[in-house]
Amino acid sequence: MSERRLPPVTQLGMLSLALIVAAVIYLSAHLPEHVPLGPAIALLALSALLLAGNVIALARTEGFAWNRFIEVGRWALLAYVIIAGLIEYVFLRNNTSGGPLIVLTASLVVFALTVPVLIAFTVARYD
Repeated sequence: MSERRLPPVTQLGMLSLALIVAAVIYLSAHLPEHVPLGPAIALLALSALLLAGNVIALARTEGFAWNRFIEVGRWALLAYVIIAGLIEYVFLRNNTSGGPLIVLTASLVVFALTVPVLIAFTVARYD
């Protein structure tokens, strides 16, 4: 039985996740002092590019179980939007503002999208 060839969604997704976690850790480690945003923005941009590339590569895959992907992905997305919202609340509660808050918020958006893509792909690839 030949297995269909799928893009490396899991590997790229984990790399994207590692970059976004590194960006958030970097920013959080410098708060509440002044934070140089350059490294965090670079990590965020790389992570977002990997996520976008992952989704584009997956969208070009023929015969993929999109119904299962969407079914699983929407519930995972709901869960991770709630998690990201709670983390955002913590940053707001701790008086994070300005550039660091914008970069942290964008990082949480990438996080809240990357994990559901990974979960949904893992389920749908075996459907």
